[in-house]
Amino acid sequence: MRLDTIKTLLSAAALATVLAITSCGGGSSTAPGSPPPPPPPPPPPVTTVVITPAAASIQPGATQQFMAQVSGPKNQAVTWSVTAGGGTITSAGLYTAPSGTGVFNVVATSAADPNSSATATVVVTTISAAFSPTGNPVDARLFHTATLLPNGKVLVAGGAHQTGYCFSGIASAELYDPVSESFSSTGTMTIERYAQTSTLLPTGEVLMIGGFSTQPTNCLDTIPPALDTAELYNPSQGSFTATGNMAETRGGHTATLLTNGKVLIAGGTDEGGGLPPFYFGNGSATAELYDPAAGLFSSTGNMTAPRVGQTATLLANGKVLVAGGWTTTSSPIASAELYDPATGTFSATGSMTSARAGHTATLLPDSTVLITGGQASSGSNGASNTAELYDPATGSFALIAYMAVARESHTATLLPNGTVLMVGGGTAVAEVYIIPYGYFSPVGVTESLRSGNSATLLQNGSVIVIGGLGGQTTAELYQ
Repeated sequence: MRLDTIKTLLSAAALATVLAITSCGGGSSTAPGSPPPPPPPPPPPVTTVVITPAAASIQPGATQQFMAQVSGPKNQAVTWSVTAGGGTITSAGLYTAPSGTGVFNVVATSAADPNSSATATVVVTTISAAFSPTGNPVDARLFHTATLLPNGKVLVAGGAHQTGYCFSGIASAELYDPVSESFSSTGTMTIERYAQTSTLLPTGEVLMIGGFSTQPTNCLDTIPPALDTAELYNPSQGSFTATGNMAETRGGHTATLLTNGKVLIAGGTDEGGGLPPFYFGNGSATAELYDPAAGLFSSTGNMTAPRVGQTATLLANGKVLVAGGWTTTSSPIASAELYDPATGTFSATGSMTSARAGHTATLLPDSTVLITGGQASSGSNGASNTAELYDPATGSFALIAYMAVARESHTATLLPNGTVLMVGGGTAVAEVYIIPYGYFSPVGVTESLRSGNSATLLQNGSVIVIGGLGGQTTAELYQ
């Protein structure tokens, strides 16, 4: 939710309170000595409907029992319905999947209040892979970083924690051990961060850059400031130490390890952060390089457009593809450009078929780049379900397929079997992009509707999904 929207809602609530107090203190028309008027009747009970389970994954033709709980009216009965072509459901909530695959909705509607209902998501799939809970993180996190270390463990650092509409960074870090499937605390960062970047360096150290810091007490008037600081995590010591500062503050930027060992940092905003990809303020066109040998940042060429919430992908030819993001807070952009480390300059390349911010970009084995989802328009319901491919040989994008659901602030992970796993983005539905055939197929459901989560490919081929809005204190494995 945007800052101006929050202020409007709270201002309206304050005005309503003032009007109520004024009307109560304006005197009474009741004659002296007459009995007080009877109290107003109590408001009708609010009807809420909850479906259990909220999401399910089953084989074609299989059955799943759903239960509905109604609060409010005395009549607890519901009527059941299902997406057209999505199978059948009995009056007792027993769902039977269709013979084909897909993503469908099961709806329970209150018999007493037809305007009150709840929806469960059903993924019908023939793929046997599934999600299973693993150890819970020490701290709740969203928009954090998760980095696979050379020893096979995963460093989970920073992220935001939420209090009402306020978001603040956290400084804690922890390690996930895939052998014991457990989390344990490690060193604390030098400052609180969320929407930062995390880059594994050839030395085995992890570089943390920028992000947004601590939310002031009054989050309606001020927002978390962007940071210009950077620090290094040493796995052998389990500690963080400060390194050189950037030339400007950045949050929602990108950091890309180049083939020469330096790190390209591009874009971001210096005006403070909200809930990505809804950043407050405008994007930056500047870029800089971090040299691990010197521990210093230095400026490089500017991008052709200001960006925040973009993607940056190292191509097989050593160049970096930068795509999409927000230029201003009004709308995302479709333009893309290439950074050439040999010249230190950016140049325009073909534009995406759709404007996007908070999307994903995945380098495929054939050197093309898969772009998925993201915020395609301003507002809270502008997520996209489209996907496109960038071909470095032609410098052009082409629309290729549609995901089962729209997503933004999700993850995309290239798996050893040649598929790309999509998780989160405001949905429990997970799906894979099957590269040889160029289409998406649902594969299951996560334990919660995640957004701003992380997904990390482990050395054993499994993927650990951690935190995110809706599942901040949980983690699960896809295998």
